[in-house]
Amino acid sequence: MNYLITGAGSGIGRAITVLLAANGHSCFLLGRNENNLKETLALLPDNKHQIFLADITDATAIGNLLKENDDLVLDGIIANAGIGGENNFGKNDRWNDIINTNLTGTYLTVQYFLPALKHSKNNYKQIVITSSVLARLGVANYSAYCASKAGLLGLMRSWAVEYAPQNILVNAICPGWVNTDMAQNGLQGIADGIGITKSDFFNIAMQSVPLKKMSEPEEVAALVQYLINQTSITGQTIDINAGSIMNS
Repeated sequence: MNYLITGAGSGIGRAITVLLAANGHSCFLLGRNENNLKETLALLPDNKHQIFLADITDATAIGNLLKENDDLVLDGIIANAGIGGENNFGKNDRWNDIINTNLTGTYLTVQYFLPALKHSKNNYKQIVITSSVLARLGVANYSAYCASKAGLLGLMRSWAVEYAPQNILVNAICPGWVNTDMAQNGLQGIADGIGITKSDFFNIAMQSVPLKKMSEPEEVAALVQYLINQTSITGQTIDINAGSIMNS
């Protein structure tokens, strides 16, 4: 099987790529940091994997990439790339950057690579989108991030209906705190903002997490692996957050 993984250079994307490759799949690693992608590539067995260097917000770059790989066939798209952090209204507001990356970038990724997915001879094809627990709750000064991740759930549901006739299953995952560089930077940023240590803020954050822990990237990767190996779940959001949000 052939899988495209965006944001494959670090964190959850790297863990997904490593797990899929370990299970014999061919991986196409898409990201904008070549060094990070090469580090992930070095972790993979055999040499059947490929780096795609592009920014998911750059439609021209993605289009050119596909022109160079016009015979590409995919069995699944793991739309994982995204950025985090605060945004504040004013001159240096990051609203557009965060929305363009997390929401519009995911939209462009799937739309551009959809023909390669439709070329698959598998009876069922898969799209998995990485959203966030912050799609389900609000955090002060994270309006762009929360909005972008909530928007991904609407996008996922629309695509699940639209692509069902082609047997393309579309689902989203909503990780909570995951032990990645992005999460650690987020902890530090919030801690700095309120004038306490990162360790102290971690303890505060875990008060709303019943299991009192972060998930590991490998745990999220295992959930993605499950989703791409089933044929009855589509249009669903799967939470993996150590109990911080419980939906029934």
